[in-house]
Amino acid sequence: MAGARELGVVLDAEQRGQLLRFIGMLARWSTVYNLSAIRGHGPILQQHVLDCLAVLPPMVRWAGGRAIRVLDVGSGAGLPGLVIAVARPDWRVTTVDAVAKKAAFVRQAAGELQLGNLEAIHGRAESLPALPAFDLITCRALSALGEFTAASRHCLSEQGVWAAMKGVDPAEEVASLRPGTSVFHVEPLRVPGLDAARCLVWIRPN
Repeated sequence: MAGARELGVVLDAEQRGQLLRFIGMLARWSTVYNLSAIRGHGPILQQHVLDCLAVLPPMVRWAGGRAIRVLDVGSGAGLPGLVIAVARPDWRVTTVDAVAKKAAFVRQAAGELQLGNLEAIHGRAESLPALPAFDLITCRALSALGEFTAASRHCLSEQGVWAAMKGVDPAEEVASLRPGTSVFHVEPLRVPGLDAARCLVWIRPN
């Protein structure tokens, strides 16, 4: 998987196989359940899998060698949560989505790919229990940053942070963040072969 190498993400043969199987599953399920508007193995690899792998290097740097707990809010078909779980088997990843068929897909994929570190929940972030708390809470183009942080704040550990995947730098959203949260870094991302703006917005509670 050349794109992963370009990103500096090291995957062994088993992990590469898991991601390829995931791509195949997503392509098949999307023809019936409309999980993604992006169809075909090549586009799914580039626009979904590599797009999600691009967040791994900055997340790994932040984790600093710790085995962390990650929550992916509004995960859809497991993006980025399932991809993170494959690439980081030492991290515990939970995905949550309000659409039952999407949560069911992630649950099925976790079973078929034997991802013991991945849990898929059907529901909303605001309804999740506060414990166990998460070190890192992420989302991918889900909603406004204020809504994202407000819905999941009770799930954040004492020293935890949010890392939201966005396209262009969301300056207006940053300016309208609710009191008690602040952006401490907006990190540009580059996805191999994708000519589109991407960034990771890092947020912490004040």
